[in-house]
Amino acid sequence: MAAQATRSRIRAAAAASVIIGVMAMAGCTGTGAVDVDADPDKPFVLEGVSNLTEIAQLTGPGAMNDTETAAVAGTDLGSMTNLGDRTYFFFGDTFGERDPDSIGGQGGIWRSNVSAWTTDDDPTDGITFDGWAPADDIGWAAALVEGDHDPNDGKGEVTKIPTHGFAIGETLYIAYMSVNFWGEPGAWDANYSGLARSTDGGESWTALENPRWPGDSNFIQVAPAHVMEDGVEYVYFWSIPSGRFGGVQLMRVPASEEAVEDLTAYTYFSGVDAAGEPRWDADLTAAETVVEGTIGELSVMWSTYLERWVMTYSDGGSAFIREGVTPWGPWGDPIELVSSAEYPGLYSPYMNPRYVSDDGRTIYFALSLWDPYNVFWFSTDLEKTEPGAF
Repeated sequence: MAAQATRSRIRAAAAASVIIGVMAMAGCTGTGAVDVDADPDKPFVLEGVSNLTEIAQLTGPGAMNDTETAAVAGTDLGSMTNLGDRTYFFFGDTFGERDPDSIGGQGGIWRSNVSAWTTDDDPTDGITFDGWAPADDIGWAAALVEGDHDPNDGKGEVTKIPTHGFAIGETLYIAYMSVNFWGEPGAWDANYSGLARSTDGGESWTALENPRWPGDSNFIQVAPAHVMEDGVEYVYFWSIPSGRFGGVQLMRVPASEEAVEDLTAYTYFSGVDAAGEPRWDADLTAAETVVEGTIGELSVMWSTYLERWVMTYSDGGSAFIREGVTPWGPWGDPIELVSSAEYPGLYSPYMNPRYVSDDGRTIYFALSLWDPYNVFWFSTDLEKTEPGAF
């Protein structure tokens, strides 16, 4: 009850502080590749965060979007991918029928994953969904790539969970993990991770046989970003194991459909050489950890305000943000973004470079709450070191 009261107070504060009109947006297209600067000696500039605001509930009963008519009464995750003027939200296990007292992932009309799309580019008052891709003949959100829904005994596939998406030209990809066992909170095992592709704006999807990564590898859940390195465009993937068991490693692939769909085209960050330049190895077991911890579902983007990389994730029940001088580090100390004391059962703080304001100082992010097992929309302000302070 205390957590519900806290959420109500924050919602009221958010409603009272709505600014009329659309604030100037920074980095609003979210599609440009970021030039990689390998200089590790730049100072950290992120001092903290302030003005955490719960803006809206995006999914489920009482949400700003009528998701129940799409048979989305309970869902989670909500990583975001931009393609043209659309942003796609990728959700995990989704239920169309739920008991009002349900907690977590349970209910009827179960689909392993669904996706909403929007052209709403004003994040200040929440995000309005325009539709679902794919949707079935009666308008219900349909699975992108359905899981087998085998028993939770570790022998088959319980579900396929999308961990993030990205686009190459007009082609959409989702990275997903094939889960074979849900254990204690924060613990699950995977058969493998892989990709699914859509060439028609998310209306249909195909699970690809290649590439796939082993279920016991560190490349099961990912956060992608497009970068330019020595004149070549790549997709970088900051990656973690299944569950919330380990730290972050980094892989990259040239930003072409041919390369993305070829496991041998991927290379893995294996440290820096004597000159401080990154080394990339074809063997995933050579990968070095770039962020230590028991990192939960993560998101990474370039901050135009800080001129640094920022990463959000959950760890130990709370959500954190930290800055990276280069994609492989050094990474600063974690700064608490959302406290588990105020929002118990939180996870998956997902950012998108399209959704910032005040020249990038304010960032907006999706956040899942296990109770009521739905996705919410938040904002916070980044506080940086004043010029000349270092």
